[in-house]
Amino acid sequence: MKALVVDDSQSMRNIVKSGLKEMNIFTEIAEAENGLVALKKLQEEGPFDIVFLDWYMPEMEGYDCLVNIRQNSNWDDIKVMMVTTENQQENIIRAVMAGANEYLMKPFNSEMLQEKVKIMLGLEE
Repeated sequence: MKALVVDDSQSMRNIVKSGLKEMNIFTEIAEAENGLVALKKLQEEGPFDIVFLDWYMPEMEGYDCLVNIRQNSNWDDIKVMMVTTENQQENIIRAVMAGANEYLMKPFNSEMLQEKVKIMLGLEE
């Protein structure tokens, strides 16, 4: 499986990547520092199975990236998890309505991330 971690913070990308590597199900974990770079990677390096999107980033925010992903029928099978400090109920609902499969609030630990990934991918034990 291939994952794409999108966050403007290198340390947050490293935290997510570390948690994903522990799962031993991802053969490749790419990263992008904003939504524009993420869309370019999806076009050039895809297909990806799962994308982890921060909400607040320069150039293009995660929500706008999510909308772009969901508008491209080639990416219908991609699972998207919002990983963000955004906790306003209306924005969480907005992201889910736009096509987010899962939502993880920062701060989180590896176990929380891995549990959400398992649920999203149908790998619950």
